[in-house]
Amino acid sequence: MNANVLPAANDPPSPVLVMPGKALPAGAGMSWIGEGWKLFTRAPLMWIVMMVVLFIVAVVMAFIPIVGSVGWQILTPVIAGGFVLGCWSLENGGELEIEHLIAGFKRNFTQLLLVGVMYFVGALVILLVFAMFIGMSLLPALMMGNSDALAAMGAMSGGLLVATLAVTVLSVLLGAAVWFAPALVIMHDVPPLAALKASFFAVFRNFVGALLFAIVMLVLAIIAVIPFGLGMLVWFPLLIGASYRAYRQIFTE
Repeated sequence: MNANVLPAANDPPSPVLVMPGKALPAGAGMSWIGEGWKLFTRAPLMWIVMMVVLFIVAVVMAFIPIVGSVGWQILTPVIAGGFVLGCWSLENGGELEIEHLIAGFKRNFTQLLLVGVMYFVGALVILLVFAMFIGMSLLPALMMGNSDALAAMGAMSGGLLVATLAVTVLSVLLGAAVWFAPALVIMHDVPPLAALKASFFAVFRNFVGALLFAIVMLVLAIIAVIPFGLGMLVWFPLLIGASYRAYRQIFTE
């Protein structure tokens, strides 16, 4: 790791990187969830505190027109990088600290920010693809929640079905590229574009395991929102920890 980059709290040396990543057994997806849960139980209170802080920040940024939502999207990989360091600390007997929320701003910030920019551009492209199916003139009104736009969209059932399918496929592809990129950037100094590429191919090299992981996490998310959404304070740390363990199993020795 670059010696000029500031370390984060309780941050031991990085593990050995394995590129382009391993192909794991199909059942690996379930093990990621179990190991993610263990990371949560090592510091449950701090995980929940960090989720509350992030929620407050997200709400504040949402009140800033356009800039707030765009900024949040671009900064997501920066925040994710800090969580990777937090998980690495927990895994090595250290502590999860509130400082890990901003660790990505201290280490490889520019590279993580570039991942965020590429993610935002990808999301914008997906939005434009959706607009091509429903009509460019309808998109702004739809985003504003205009009832007439919603009614018009409902009338184009065939086009809407194709648009939804296209957006779903493209979103999965974009998610695959972004999933492990922050970990590769912050832990191993992998350049942003190379990290996105490595993450993308690693997900599809482990497609069955990743699919099982996604299905189980979706079911758990549905359960988590039942008690007034409070379960998400546990679900998000579980997702973070499980994703970290997936990175460790696929990309490191």
